[in-house]
Amino acid sequence: MSHTISAEPVMAGGKRAPKSAAVKNKMPAEQQITAEQLMREAKERELEVLPPPPKQKIQDHEELQSYQLRKRKEFEDNIRKNRSNIVNYMKYAKWEESMGETQRARSVYERGLDMDHRTVTTWLKYAEMEMKHKQINHARNIWDRAVSILPRVNQFWLKYTYMEEMLGNVTGARQIFERWMKWLPEEQNWNTYINFELRYKEFENVRSIYERLIVHLIDVKHWIKYAKFEERHGYVNRARAVYERAVEFFGEVELEESLFVAFAQFEERQKEHERARIIYKYALDRIPKEECLQLFKNYTIHEKKFGSRDSVENVIISKRRFQYESEIASNPLNYDAWFDFLRLMETECDSTEEIRDAYERAIANVPPLAEKRSWRRYIYLWINYAIFEELQAKDTDRCREVYKTCLEIIPHKKFTFAKMWIMFAHFEVRQKQVTTARKIMGQAIGRCPKEKLFNAYIELEQQLREFDRCRILYQKFLEFAPENCNTWKKFAELESVLGDTDRARALYQLAVKQPILDMPELVWKAFIDFEIEQEEYERARQLYRILLTRTRHVKVWISLARFEATLEDVSNEEGEEGQGTSSRAVEKAREVFKEANKCLRMEEADSEQRLMLLQHWKQFEQEKGDEVSQTAVNELMPKRIKKRRKMLTEDGVDAGWEEYFDYIFPDSAGSRSLQSNIRLLEMAKKWSNMNKGMKKSGNNNEENDADDDDTDSDEDDGDDNNQNCRIGGNEDSDSDLSYEDEDNNDGESDSEKMASSPVKKQKLERCEDSNAESSINAANDEENYN
Repeated sequence: MSHTISAEPVMAGGKRAPKSAAVKNKMPAEQQITAEQLMREAKERELEVLPPPPKQKIQDHEELQSYQLRKRKEFEDNIRKNRSNIVNYMKYAKWEESMGETQRARSVYERGLDMDHRTVTTWLKYAEMEMKHKQINHARNIWDRAVSILPRVNQFWLKYTYMEEMLGNVTGARQIFERWMKWLPEEQNWNTYINFELRYKEFENVRSIYERLIVHLIDVKHWIKYAKFEERHGYVNRARAVYERAVEFFGEVELEESLFVAFAQFEERQKEHERARIIYKYALDRIPKEECLQLFKNYTIHEKKFGSRDSVENVIISKRRFQYESEIASNPLNYDAWFDFLRLMETECDSTEEIRDAYERAIANVPPLAEKRSWRRYIYLWINYAIFEELQAKDTDRCREVYKTCLEIIPHKKFTFAKMWIMFAHFEVRQKQVTTARKIMGQAIGRCPKEKLFNAYIELEQQLREFDRCRILYQKFLEFAPENCNTWKKFAELESVLGDTDRARALYQLAVKQPILDMPELVWKAFIDFEIEQEEYERARQLYRILLTRTRHVKVWISLARFEATLEDVSNEEGEEGQGTSSRAVEKAREVFKEANKCLRMEEADSEQRLMLLQHWKQFEQEKGDEVSQTAVNELMPKRIKKRRKMLTEDGVDAGWEEYFDYIFPDSAGSRSLQSNIRLLEMAKKWSNMNKGMKKSGNNNEENDADDDDTDSDEDDGDDNNQNCRIGGNEDSDSDLSYEDEDNNDGESDSEKMASSPVKKQKLERCEDSNAESSINAANDEENYN
């Protein structure tokens, strides 16, 4: 046998020794932690909180010397460790000062300044220590050294001058200020010097300071402060001179609004309102408009307070003009702003040249796109310009040039403006240049023919009574647009007015023979009216018949019937001899209505058209007919039926049901069967109701029930036709019908109709043998109108 020997160590007693932990990954960690980091974290977390050192009480001189020696050694060690840290020197000097060792403290400050003389705090603490111990000369020495080494530190100068002023050394303080001003400090430091002199009322010194200030620091506000200083102390003439010098100093290039506002307000305070007004006007004429909003505002307030009505209006006009010019400058193509600006100029400006210059600036902004919608507003600038030159400037030659220039600018190949051509021609007519006006209109029609141009030219020739030219123009117009019915009508009317009836009739005949017309009904109506006006009634009747061969519209039939009826009025005017003609006219009109009704029924025209025809026929019979003819028309009136139809969306989704009205005529196909089914359903419903009532009463006699049912049915058959009935099948039915009689006089009763129809009797007997619900469903399946 083979034996396996374990390689694991075995302890005494047969126990195995524990396994030693083996380090598998001996690579360094990704994040290393140093001892410095551990100490810093311990400090931050204050893991070792040390108690404060105990307070010591010094009893004798030896302990004091020992304490001072120990502290000096600590401060010296700190300075030795970090010599560039100025805080160590500050702490050391402060401690020496607290010990009363001023000389030692002074020595420490000097050591600190030797290390870093640019630290402002060291100089301040050093000088404050000297001033605290009333060492004035030492303090002066320190301040003098500080301002000499660091002259741009304003704090040194301020504290130095303050110390001298507090000591009463005004002359020394002034000398320090003069030394300071040589370095040209900021504005606030100049103001400090000025306030110093004002405290001692040295006005001449203040003036000299201001004179240097306005030269070294060029700004309008320094001039204004200078002038206000003079005004505040009563030197009005000096203040005015300062303002005038400021205006001259800045010239006309760098003028600022605030200077003139302050100058004008100064004159206003001195009651010099005329001077203030002149200043405002001077500034408004020289400063750009977008930079003087406050100036406008102050000028307006000044005029409202001290000016006249005319001056106030002038200010408001100037403000509006500035507003319009601002809008124009921001958007030169804003023609509405140009219109407002030009209207203001024409109303308020007296200079023709200025107005003309404004118009020239406006028309220079040509629209960038060659589209008519972009030119619609722009073209009115030229129109207003031409009107201004003609009516206000009275310069006809310049007005003519305006029209010509405008017509040259317009791109006539893409679009044109007939209004400009027409206005130019009318202008020449007013100047008695008729030939020139004709040339203008001829040029317009030749370059860009339009309906408006033809009509304007024809109207001009009609006013000049040149009818031969009108005929030529109409011929050209018809060659340009033969489908224009208005042109044919107006041409024929012109010939009719001139008394040439044959030419007018020939024109109408040519018009109705055109293959394409934009409004043919207009020409036909005018042609028929022309023949009626000429009392050519037979020709008019023939025209109606020709028109009916082209269209069967109901309005044509109604118009023909009215025409035939109007012949009655003509015959009545002829007297007794025309009585027979009158009756024949009524009969002809009635025959036209009958023929129209038959034609619409045969062609299965729209029910609305047939209803319109019957309504006019009914009205005609009420005026001209008798009871027999009225009854005959009433029998033809339709019944109004309410129907339902499904509605579908564009995607083919069911959108519900829609109700609409339709009309059923008595002589139409399916009308009789529909009416019989309606009556049948009514009788079946009544029978069902009667049957339910008999069951509730407990009467089981079937023969008596049948007799009662027949009796009730016979009594209910006499109802009139003014009933609303709904034909509805099951819930899946796609139609729902109801009707309303248009006429209440149908003649015979329902019982007579039922008796005269054997088919209806058989249906009624079948309904009696079945229940009402099955009868309704059967009738619906049989009818199913929709």
